Amino acid sequence: MSSSSEFNQEKSIIVPSWREAGAKPFVQIDQITKKFGDFTAVNSVSLDIYQNELFCLLGGSGSGKSTLLRMLAGFEKPTSGRILIDGVDMTDIQPWDRPVNMMFQSYALFPHLTVEANVAFGLRREGVKSKEVALRVAEILDMVQLGHLSKRKPHMLSGGQRQRVALARALVKRPKLLLLDEPLGALDKKLREETQFELINLQDELGITFVVVTHDQEEAMTLATRIGVMDQGGITQIAEPHQVYEYPNSRFVAEFIGNVNLFEGTVIGEERDCTTIQSAEIDGLLKVNHAISCAPSQVVSVAVRPEKIRISREKPDADANTTDGIITDYAYMGSQSIYKIALKSGKEVRVTMQNATRDISDRLTWDEPVFLSWDAGSSVVLTS
Repeated sequence: MSSSSEFNQEKSIIVPSWREAGAKPFVQIDQITKKFGDFTAVNSVSLDIYQNELFCLLGGSGSGKSTLLRMLAGFEKPTSGRILIDGVDMTDIQPWDRPVNMMFQSYALFPHLTVEANVAFGLRREGVKSKEVALRVAEILDMVQLGHLSKRKPHMLSGGQRQRVALARALVKRPKLLLLDEPLGALDKKLREETQFELINLQDELGITFVVVTHDQEEAMTLATRIGVMDQGGITQIAEPHQVYEYPNSRFVAEFIGNVNLFEGTVIGEERDCTTIQSAEIDGLLKVNHAISCAPSQVVSVAVRPEKIRISREKPDADANTTDGIITDYAYMGSQSIYKIALKSGKEVRVTMQNATRDISDRLTWDEPVFLSWDAGSSVVLTS
């Protein structure tokens, strides 16, 4: 056997900073509260964001995400608490003195200036020498693939191109932290999806820490290294996208992220790696392959994602996690089909099935009686 080093090199595994014990956060939000009169927009939020993260603050309208972003930028002053960036307390520092730049949803481009002049505007205001301005503007425009459009004005650009001009203008000042407020909200669905991957690649290439505010769950799942789910001024869960989706820590998170079926029941048995729940909604037993901490006979919810449920005309051979009903709604969506099934209890269950073949001759459809089943490892118990 050859002893050549090329056959013996071990592939290095990069461990994200937030998983490293003792890693130092780049942004520290410490017990931040913001009140507007009697209304509390952000309530005692603490959050650590690490170097080179693309962190998403996700929440509905009025959840406090944009207010938190504006406090990071310095446009709003906290009622209480501290904000540290790269170890320096920024709580009372003016926006223009922070190592931060912000990209707004509206883009706010100057209509009378060319792409090149729009991007250069902030550098010229800071008195950067013309030669360096030209070099930095050309570099960032090439990076966002707009170098060939540098002499055009905003009205001559598409929505996606204007978005990239705004991004280039925010990045050309080389901030330590870039804040993006609903950055893709003005784009149509297809362009938004394409731009998400461009944004990920650009952030990775530049190595700048991004904090993105969005209300779009799919966008957050696509972009983020980690997601902070916000509700009523607080953060309900902070986790990587797959953890937020597969292991929500509350009914709110489970229902807010994607689609979910929630079955209510009473805990009747608990072992180290199994919890058994009696549910009138499915007229049977629910089994989950993890233990929970709860009082005897506690009422809980079991969350099951629609894609985790099997649907068939044949009764499954199982004593738990199975039920039956009638298809009340059916939608063909191209890549998948969506079914709504009414159970005998009146509970409605949503199921999605991938359309792996083009043949639809034997496809399930309206008013058919069907059986549903799922694995114990496909669901999670929620106690709050």
